Amino acid sequence: MYEDARMIGWIENTLAGLLADLNALVFTSVPIMGVNVTLIVIWLAIPMFIFTIWLGFINVRALGQSVRIVRDKTVDHDAPGTISQFSALTTALSGTVGLGNIAGVAIAIATGGPGAAFWMFVIGFFAMTVKCMEVTLGHKYRTIDPDGSIRGGPMYAMKNGLAARGKPRFGHLLGWLYAFFALFGAISLVQVNQSYVQVAAVTGFENGTIYGIILAALVGLVVIGGVTWLGRVTSMLVPAMAGIYLIGVFTIILTNLGQLPDAIATIVGDAFTGGAAAGGMLGAFVIGMQRAVYSSEAGVGSAVIAHAQAKTREPASEGLVALLEPFIDTVVVCSLGAIAIVISGTYYGGEDIGIVSDAFARISDWFPILLAVAVFLFAYSTLCSWGFYGLQAWGYLVGEGPIRDTIYKVFYVVTIPVGAILPIQAVIDLVDSAFFLMCIPNVIAIYIFAPEIRREIRGYLERSRAKRNEETTP
Repeated sequence: MYEDARMIGWIENTLAGLLADLNALVFTSVPIMGVNVTLIVIWLAIPMFIFTIWLGFINVRALGQSVRIVRDKTVDHDAPGTISQFSALTTALSGTVGLGNIAGVAIAIATGGPGAAFWMFVIGFFAMTVKCMEVTLGHKYRTIDPDGSIRGGPMYAMKNGLAARGKPRFGHLLGWLYAFFALFGAISLVQVNQSYVQVAAVTGFENGTIYGIILAALVGLVVIGGVTWLGRVTSMLVPAMAGIYLIGVFTIILTNLGQLPDAIATIVGDAFTGGAAAGGMLGAFVIGMQRAVYSSEAGVGSAVIAHAQAKTREPASEGLVALLEPFIDTVVVCSLGAIAIVISGTYYGGEDIGIVSDAFARISDWFPILLAVAVFLFAYSTLCSWGFYGLQAWGYLVGEGPIRDTIYKVFYVVTIPVGAILPIQAVIDLVDSAFFLMCIPNVIAIYIFAPEIRREIRGYLERSRAKRNEETTP
């Protein structure tokens, strides 16, 4: 215990200066209607609303086409890429459908009131557009090596896209900044921290260091295997872990069906009034916005790295596949989880995933165990995906090669146990800082290429519509 305390103290002291500098940059706020609104929230909210309107609510119009693409089992094996579009979606979802959907909702409601969940739903809806745009851009300007391997992500889109416009230096600068921030943002300490909290609560195992080491070893097996192995694992894990969690959520809702209208009314009503501690409506919005961005990762650009690997010749096609991510992980999963929490009334006085565990416990004593299984799978799949994301950023910064790749993989795996022994607030501050810094160059690139992205999406939809008409014409 004494050694653990010394280790925790050393880590906290080491991170203190870094956190102070990062927080000063990322969480600079301006007072609006009596509430301090962080600039990064404004930075992300504006393009979500603007581009959704500018693209004619593509998040609604193209939803059916997005589903058709995913359901289509045919794969163009001659197209550049390493995994199918479905595998790219599940790989990206494994990085977003995680503890941001469980602990994130709990944290949002605990700090911003039930109304924060409503704003998570709203932001998730508008986030669908930004996710579609950034993936379309990233897929179009991915790098295809002579051996057929793919290197992709916002950093490559910035580098290749701006080079094509005669601005290679600017593209290299933006790409370097993104990759540098992504290198730290990829260290998903929240996943380790909150999964340990739940596993410890139901098993009584309270050695965070050992838990972190075990999780790190399991993650290392997939990270070493590369993107093909990652795609196989996530294709199995994502449906399974989401199903386990939703079984618990639906059980809570169905066994308290009479309270469902009141719970929805509480969430919607609180969104426009808000608690005094949250700063009213605007405070609830800000908190919901921050957690929705962390949940959906729209504007962050991380999922672009996974989608760039998809086998398709149509960048907009993959963009529409990505449009489903915020819909699934934030609009659907987060909303259902929020309703379950509010129905259970367990958010009073809580601050993390324990709120969800208490809600599950009201159904049955063994239900928190079900949650622990889901949480562990969520954390595991997210850590595997972010290991690949970080590796791509590392390769962009220092170059690729077996030795260089191994250095990063060892570094990534070694950092995982740290998340299990840090206090939750320290973890959130560190992750949010690095995570949101990734949005700065990524959103700049979306603004620059917006007209080109719109032409790409419109052209694809017209071709798809013409093809469907041909198939249905006798």
